[in-house]
Amino acid sequence: MSTHASSRRFAPNKIIGSFHPPKRILMGPGPSEIHPRVLAASSAPSMGYLDPVFVGMMDEIKQLIRYAYQTRNGLTFPLSGPGSVGMESSFVNMVEPGDSVIVMRNGVFGGRMVENVQRAGGKAIVIEDNWGSPCDPNKLREALKQHPSVRTVGYVHAETSTGAQSDAKTLTAIAHEFGALVICDAVTSLAGVPLLVDEWGVDAVYSGSQKCLSCVPGLSPVSYSDAVIERVKARKDSAQVQSWFMDLNLVLEYWGETARTYHHTAPINSLFALHESLVMLQEEGLEQSWARHRLHHEAFKAGIEAMGLSFLVDPANRLPQMNAVKVPEGFEPGVEAQLRKRLLADYSMEIGAGLGPLAGKIWRFGLMGQSCSRANVMSCLGALTCELPEFGMPVKMGDAEQAALNVYNRAAQNKHESCG
Repeated sequence: MSTHASSRRFAPNKIIGSFHPPKRILMGPGPSEIHPRVLAASSAPSMGYLDPVFVGMMDEIKQLIRYAYQTRNGLTFPLSGPGSVGMESSFVNMVEPGDSVIVMRNGVFGGRMVENVQRAGGKAIVIEDNWGSPCDPNKLREALKQHPSVRTVGYVHAETSTGAQSDAKTLTAIAHEFGALVICDAVTSLAGVPLLVDEWGVDAVYSGSQKCLSCVPGLSPVSYSDAVIERVKARKDSAQVQSWFMDLNLVLEYWGETARTYHHTAPINSLFALHESLVMLQEEGLEQSWARHRLHHEAFKAGIEAMGLSFLVDPANRLPQMNAVKVPEGFEPGVEAQLRKRLLADYSMEIGAGLGPLAGKIWRFGLMGQSCSRANVMSCLGALTCELPEFGMPVKMGDAEQAALNVYNRAAQNKHESCG
């Protein structure tokens, strides 16, 4: 049997051609839509990861991430991997076997923090809050009083599974009162709501490229304070960081301020894309990005409430970029999923489902980055207006869209008056 004939035994059952994805309106929990400038940057010719030109771009990315995080931390860079890698990197470096770590859990991603503590050999002391509620600072203070040996506190700033925002500034301050460092999950919050790393004193923070930054998925911007670096460097040989790839002692040699040493082959073209998305954030302005997310949330909220629907999270703790809307009482089981499928099939629009105890009870609407636009708000409200009656919920045509337009018109009038 010839080599060519032999290789055919492992060939696919059919001829597979090029993949051409359909154009989607991405209004789920992520990823968000990607601007053509970012897509174009990702398709630029590749280059070596130690090429002096590429190294110069790496320095620019670090500066731009510092701007997004509002920090001067030297160790600020994008990890090669999604936000989950940012989470794991923080825990494997900061938690030693036997450490007691407080984790505040009010959704899926607080739960993942617990798993990371356990896998790093630590003991997780879990503070539970209701899904849809923020992390309770008073519970944190009491837990730290009861467990004075705790050196690390983990919390989620913006819980993607519920749309709840916790008070990162207060949680960090309480942890520092007791001598603990914090790990902050900012995967959904970065560039969508205020996140002031230096002002609030956040020690370790990680995010994802695919949310409010609207970059291609697969990168995790992180930032670590000097206190974190000191802790990592002080680890004993017997408590060596369990992950070679994520060991900050080694990563420092590649992303540090001095000469670069090979660590791994960086995702070159994805970093081109991240550079461009961060340039676009700089052009828009961080405060303007926060304001845009707030404006389109307010318009979406007005439309949703005009339909008679309601939100899971109370207004004071609600994320503008992640909207958890309750499935109306009385809907038959499975209707929640049927609506999502209808929107995807007939409108090419993706929205998210509830997770864990909220499965089947909420829809999650993302207004993140490039997906956070007037066109998407109006398209989504129009689609819901058309489809909800099919599932037994009467909706008056035009009410939701008009409610959203009223918000936009007021915003335009206020802007005109302030300029005048």
